[in-house]
Amino acid sequence: MPERRFLQEHKTVYRRRINRYEPRHHFLVVCEGEKTEPNYFKRFPLPPDSIVDVQGIGANTISLVNEALRLKSNARYHQVWCVFDRDSFDPGDFNAAIQKAEANNVRVAYSNEAFELWYVLHFDYLNTGITRNDYITCLNRNLGHVYQKNSETIYDEIYSLQINAIRNAKRLLAQYNPPDPVANNPSTTVHLLVEQLNRLFWD
Repeated sequence: MPERRFLQEHKTVYRRRINRYEPRHHFLVVCEGEKTEPNYFKRFPLPPDSIVDVQGIGANTISLVNEALRLKSNARYHQVWCVFDRDSFDPGDFNAAIQKAEANNVRVAYSNEAFELWYVLHFDYLNTGITRNDYITCLNRNLGHVYQKNSETIYDEIYSLQINAIRNAKRLLAQYNPPDPVANNPSTTVHLLVEQLNRLFWD
């Protein structure tokens, strides 16, 4: 009788575990842009035991962080990231957004001036502040065709040069001591998120 009860309880626990599958890695990536950044991050290859929930919110700085915190409170994530640009937003908002995110265990992949800096760093080391239009000019030249902002193929086009971008992004950050994200133009921490996503596949 005790043995039968043990087997029944064991089966119940096992059934619960199957019905409540929990991935080994569950990331939330909340992006400022609705297409550009999500299209890029959704292309990363993932193992079957990992989930990366990429959302293009269409909000910026503080609003984006607040939305990430709201989503974070509704599910269990191993890592939560915010992806946003410096652009022309108020300097106080930019730094405050980074500080609020970090204070709530949300990581930030920011770009100063724009996300396209990350793409440019695949081809060239850039340590001079330029405009968004200049980023596009650089990409048109290096890609050999007109860069489309909401491209769904850009990840595949530049993947072979990703190691260069990571190296260049790290080199850029190293020149700012101490770092001041809102003033450090150009700079980006997108490589930190890229390294984490790559680690999911190879871990």
